[in-house]
Amino acid sequence: MTISLIAALKLVPWADVVSNAPLVVDGARKLWKVVGKKKTPATADNVEIEHELSPDAQAIAAVELRVSSLEADVADLQREMVSSAELIKALADQNAQLIKAVELQRRLLLGVITILGAVAMACLYLLWVR
Repeated sequence: MTISLIAALKLVPWADVVSNAPLVVDGARKLWKVVGKKKTPATADNVEIEHELSPDAQAIAAVELRVSSLEADVADLQREMVSSAELIKALADQNAQLIKAVELQRRLLLGVITILGAVAMACLYLLWVR
């Protein structure tokens, strides 16, 4: 079952989209402020496990290696979170610009309809007077 683009656009509750656009932008800005301030932690140097160490020292070295690996993973995730927040902020800004453009077009269309209505009424009046 295919749906046309026009039909899909008719299904969108545009009044809700327009009214909630400022909330989306504010939420994205707040997210960016929170995520943008976070710094990625410095990762520890990799610790190589030497075969000459005692079993306890080997276990400690293995744990240190695992911790440094986890720190690197956390740093990667934080970088991804920052880039995702940047993307969300950019999309929210684009959405705000789109909503402004739609609102401007709506006002322009309302003005054109008003003028055309006045012209139509004037034409009807002139036809009626004749």
